[in-house]
Amino acid sequence: MCTSFKKELLTGQHVLTATNPARTVNTADVFKAALYTTAATVNATTTAYSATNEVTPVSGYTAGGKTVAWIAPSSAPVSASTGTAFTTLSASIVWTIAGTLGPVFDCVLIYNSSQGNKAVSVHTFTAQTITNGTLTLTMPTSNATTGLLRFS
Repeated sequence: MCTSFKKELLTGQHVLTATNPARTVNTADVFKAALYTTAATVNATTTAYSATNEVTPVSGYTAGGKTVAWIAPSSAPVSASTGTAFTTLSASIVWTIAGTLGPVFDCVLIYNSSQGNKAVSVHTFTAQTITNGTLTLTMPTSNATTGLLRFS
């Protein structure tokens, strides 16, 4: 694939089939991050957000998760040396919890709530619960080797 095509996929510049309507708005879709319990089967085969086995809503966490944003497309370059297109969320995902967030959870699903809740990516971490505290999922540096999404 052409390297430019990889980056253009990240910015929605291509409609690949006639069954997909052309995008007529120049605004970013709304993406969300939802937390899932250890009982969930959320992985690379996940196609859409589902409330099944999502953590129980509590003060500081709403069902469906939290709105997140990607680094602006002009800032999400392609590595000339590797031909890898990449992007990362623009900020860490932070939930300040009052009460107990659980049951035990170990992954976050990033999904596009503007496009039928379509799944984007799943990221796992050590199983945990949070009681009256802050959960911060720190985003990696946006580059060809550590970017949250990388196309090579």
